[in-house]
This record gives sequence, C-alpha cells and structure tokens, in this order.
Amino acid sequence: MSIDIAVSDAEISACYPVMRELRPHLGEAEFVTRVRRLQEGGYRLVCLRVDDAPVAVAGIRMGENLAWGRFLYVDDLVTAEGQRSKGYGQALLEWIKHYAEEARCGEIHLDSGLQRLGAHRFYEREGVPKTGFHFAVSLPRAE
Repeated sequence: MSIDIAVSDAEISACYPVMRELRPHLGEAEFVTRVRRLQEGGYRLVCLRVDDAPVAVAGIRMGENLAWGRFLYVDDLVTAEGQRSKGYGQALLEWIKHYAEEARCGEIHLDSGLQRLGAHRFYEREGVPKTGFHFAVSLPRAE
C-alpha cells in the first residue's frame, strides 16, 4: 500500500474509476481537465494504491478563514466499493491528518451528503463528528 499525490495526467486519470463512484456526473476527460484547473487553486488529488492500483482517493485543499483559521478541506474522499472495510479509508484519512498537521492547519473540514449514512458512520468512527449543516442553492449557469 502506498499513498501519494497524483501529479501526472496518467496518475490523475488512473484515479478516475474510484472517483467516479463519488462523482458519477464527471466523464474521464473532464475529470482530468477539472483536476488540473483545481490544482491551480491548491487542490491536491491524493491516491491510495494497492499493487499500483488506486483503491481510495481524496481531493484536498488548504484554506484560511475567520471562522477556522488555517484549515484543510476534504472535497472528496471515496474508497472503491469492492475495497471497503479493509482499512484503506482509515489509512487515507490518517495520511490527510498528518499532511494537515505538517502544513500547520488547525482543523480539517468536510461536507457529506445527507444520503451517505455509511460515510457518516465512517467519519464519526474515525473521530470526525458532525458539527453543523451545509446549505446550498443552485443558480443558472453562465455559458
């Protein structure tokens, strides 16, 4: 098992089958393009591999605001369905915690859809409790 940040287009593309389970609306070509664009703002795609095959991935980014100070935000975190309950999500989350500590972040934050009850149990079991609600409104997209 190894964990590192996907850097090349090939490494990013290799993460797509796992990320598709969480973000099925993205096609593979759009996925690589979007990750590249997000990287310009600090997004990092973290990949846990077993036998060189991605089995869990996370999208993370650093930020700072008045409410939390310096923080790490987890945009995406998913383990391939056939690879769950093997400790990979836990290992990836631990890697993220250490990465945040090394970057001098005081907190880690993430959102999770209300329907993702299994994810909620996982986060709470791993010491990431629910602390609030997320509110959103959709707007017309500018073309």
